[in-house]
Amino acid sequence: MFDFTAVIPSIPYILEGIGVTLQIVVFATIIGLVLGILLALCKIGNIKPLKWFAEFYTSIFRGTPLVLQLMIIYYAMPQILGFNIEAMPAAIAAFGLNSAAYISEIIRAGINAVDKGQQEAAKALGVPYSKMMKDIILPQAMKNILPSLMNEFITLNKESAIVTVIGALDIMRRAYVVGGQTFRYLEPLLIAGVIYYVMTLVLTFLGKMIEKRMKRSD
Repeated sequence: MFDFTAVIPSIPYILEGIGVTLQIVVFATIIGLVLGILLALCKIGNIKPLKWFAEFYTSIFRGTPLVLQLMIIYYAMPQILGFNIEAMPAAIAAFGLNSAAYISEIIRAGINAVDKGQQEAAKALGVPYSKMMKDIILPQAMKNILPSLMNEFITLNKESAIVTVIGALDIMRRAYVVGGQTFRYLEPLLIAGVIYYVMTLVLTFLGKMIEKRMKRSD
């Protein structure tokens, strides 16, 4: 049933996809975090147009499939822009924009969970709103929502496998290429599954380590 002899020489080729996957995940997470914070601030703010925009943005990106968003950016956007978009930038943009919608909800919930007395005290002391958010509210919120952010990061790592539909040479795409060359798909796909599983375990471990360190600093 299993015959890895034809696939073993290609394992280093599949492992090279880890770098591609991590690039997509890391850059998409940075975009998602920055944009997610801005969207969360818009949602809890008093400026209605910004609040409506943030809610609409979240609704669109949470209400449509990620693979659809990816294919629109990679295949459809060139019709508007007039030039082709490479697979990696398209993947980073799609995952970053999608992740921002979910992260904004996580951060909004974290901000709302901070004791209201903190904001009242800051206002009473005359602390400007921007400084209050940056130095008082957001640090506390980020500490509380760290587990949820790590879960989003881990989910993003697994979901990145769909970039194979646009030809990005990540782990999954390389496993598929090896399957096509050897005419055996089960073995390379199993190897890809093990790689994703190990990456998830490592990320979970790192998340727990960060959590423990932050608890010690309390």
